[in-house]
Amino acid sequence: MINQRVDLTLDSREFEKIYNRKKIVSMYTLGCKVNQYETDAMIELFKDRGYEIGEFDEFSDVYVINTCTVTAMSDKKSRQMIRRAKKINPESVMAVVGCYSQKSPDEIISIDGVNLVMGTSDRNKIVSEVEKLTGIEKVVEVIDIMKQREFEDLSLSNLKGKTRAFLKIQEGCDRFCSYCIIPYTRGPVRSRKLEDIIKEVKELSEKGFSEIVLTGIHVASYGKDLNEKNSLLDVITEIGKIENVKRIRTSSVEPLIITKEFLEGIFKVEQFCPHFHLSLQSGCDETLKRMNRRYDTKMYKSAVDMIRNIYPDAAITTDVIVGFPSETEDEFNETLRFLKEINLYDAHIFKYSPREGTKAALMKDQVSPQEKNERSEALINLGKENKRAFEKRFLGEEVEVLFESHSKEGYEGHTKNYIKVWVKSEEDVQGKILKVKLTESTDEFVIGELSNINS
Repeated sequence: MINQRVDLTLDSREFEKIYNRKKIVSMYTLGCKVNQYETDAMIELFKDRGYEIGEFDEFSDVYVINTCTVTAMSDKKSRQMIRRAKKINPESVMAVVGCYSQKSPDEIISIDGVNLVMGTSDRNKIVSEVEKLTGIEKVVEVIDIMKQREFEDLSLSNLKGKTRAFLKIQEGCDRFCSYCIIPYTRGPVRSRKLEDIIKEVKELSEKGFSEIVLTGIHVASYGKDLNEKNSLLDVITEIGKIENVKRIRTSSVEPLIITKEFLEGIFKVEQFCPHFHLSLQSGCDETLKRMNRRYDTKMYKSAVDMIRNIYPDAAITTDVIVGFPSETEDEFNETLRFLKEINLYDAHIFKYSPREGTKAALMKDQVSPQEKNERSEALINLGKENKRAFEKRFLGEEVEVLFESHSKEGYEGHTKNYIKVWVKSEEDVQGKILKVKLTESTDEFVIGELSNINS
């Protein structure tokens, strides 16, 4: 197809008459599950206006990059994707949105080929903003996110062909950890109204989604800004009452939300999955203080113990940053000892990367790349050992697996406590919850044998 800049101000019918085709938009998402949810919502907005959704590496009239800025590498990847799209169709309209856009709009609009920059709000207006562009002008529509007080109405209704749905219930963060730029790009805590959450879950369940994953920038803060004083526990409880919802999960939470009341409350919700991604970041109290985390290792261990007391088979996973400024060898060894002591299912290990605009970037005694690599490798190896040991506990047992995808002449899915399982099956079992006997643990997944269909 010939590269061309088309007149997007035409409505869908006029466009098709003139160009003998629909307008094409392609999206690329960097970063977290929240970003993916927002991309899916923007795709829906474009579809509703008559656009065809294209593949990012193919010709499109409009390209939308939904950016991340957690690390400098995220910024770099965003710029790379902008340039890649412009090579495919130099005459395309380029819109860049998300956290990197919110942080550095002037930097992004200066990139050759970028036409529109939007931040982390008003994405529900993106189609209108794109269709205002008639030439090669450059427009920045980024507001002061710190003044935002309302949850952006950006929801989904047309997801198809999946078994698990991510549901954004909360926006913003007020933690201000010393290493993190996100509070400055996402703004203060804004919670979605409970009735809107329930409405969307009902629609998703009617479309066949069996599992709902509650996500947000800081999910544990849900409700603190609402007059109704609803909490994350209220959300989980109400979703548990909806017919056809078979599983409920949450994204990452901090140990501070883990209380006896919270755990006893979710235990009453049969659909809640005993998988807790409990953010740690460091197993050294002095490092946690420099990070401005609001807990210490004693509080974290207490949360782990409370979870295991109520959910003995719970999978507890975490995030850990190595090489934080001034992290000594002794401090790192404290983290290593602590992780061995609490023996979590899995850990995502990140090497500290300075972010301009954060307090940690100005701290002295930055750790060398070599030390970061060595510390990262040590924790990754420990994580592999813990993961294999946890999974071996369940070998020989019969568990329920929700199958999500076809893979290697078989199907992959997850148990309620998030063990990844593969079975060989000639029958199409995608989207079903089946009983599976676990037989062998491998580096990639646990192999199982199908039993009887549960639902």
